[in-house]
Amino acid sequence: MNFPFKKILVTGGAGFIGSHCSEALLARGVEVVVFDDFNDFYDPALKEANLAAIAGRITLVRGDIRDGELIEKTFTEHRFDAVLHLAARAGVRPSISDPKLYFTTNIDGTFNLLDACRHHGVNRFIFASSSSVYGINEKVPFSENDRIERTISPYAATKIAGEQICSNYSYLFGIHCACLRFFTVYGPRQRPDLAIAKFTRAIREGKPIDRYGDGGTARDYTYVDDIVQGVLAAAAYTEVSPFEIFNLGGSATTTLAELIAMIEQAAGGKAVIRQLPDQPGDVPKTYADVDKARRLLGYEPHTPIREGVRKYAAWAAAQPV
Repeated sequence: MNFPFKKILVTGGAGFIGSHCSEALLARGVEVVVFDDFNDFYDPALKEANLAAIAGRITLVRGDIRDGELIEKTFTEHRFDAVLHLAARAGVRPSISDPKLYFTTNIDGTFNLLDACRHHGVNRFIFASSSSVYGINEKVPFSENDRIERTISPYAATKIAGEQICSNYSYLFGIHCACLRFFTVYGPRQRPDLAIAKFTRAIREGKPIDRYGDGGTARDYTYVDDIVQGVLAAAAYTEVSPFEIFNLGGSATTTLAELIAMIEQAAGGKAVIRQLPDQPGDVPKTYADVDKARRLLGYEPHTPIREGVRKYAAWAAAQPV
């Protein structure tokens, strides 16, 4: 891939997806500035470890995207060609218990970055959105053209708000924005609170796992390498229009019961199920229509869920306790 940018700001670059994207950008000769606050949503030491292999090859700015003065200072000190905005408070369930934190971080932070792009002449902005914006969408697979009418969590509301801010800044100030709706990303370094990581760990340790509902909820799981492929393709897309939305998913669905069975096989153990009621804010099903990304970006998910779970289990088994 001929990459068109020399220097990129990666917000949330110490996180799961961000660290993988930063590595991929470095491999393409891009100068990377990582902006991350290393907050305690999960163990900050894991984020430090995510960057260990590339620490000497990046510029690291430790800070919060809500800090407008620090963002202004960062943009003044560096001349960015593009911004890859992955930083956010993530997760549907925690957003229900602390919605204010999600609104201030995800909305105000996105505004701060776009406004800095406006004032510093940065004309390319890639925004990490989420499949959660589709909410209770009865039509499957989910298409970028579907009407967004029923988001059911504060997290989802912040992501659709972020897309709208991108649309505003694209229209008003000519910033080319690509909003990428990620579908349940998993793989090495994923957050420890996410299902595949949590279930793998619990099965290996013989501890119970929480299963919400009857196991019939379904997700479109996407291996992180496939997501990185789509992110870089969206950033490098030369026929870019001022504002685009792309689904990035595996384009297949797996029920929770099926997922647990796959993890049991990969982890070499039997799950102890602790049955719980359906969780507020959780959508019943996600399923990505990736035809647009396939047609315009050359995006193609290559890792089926069963293979991806095996890869994750092997990686997890190799990590120090």
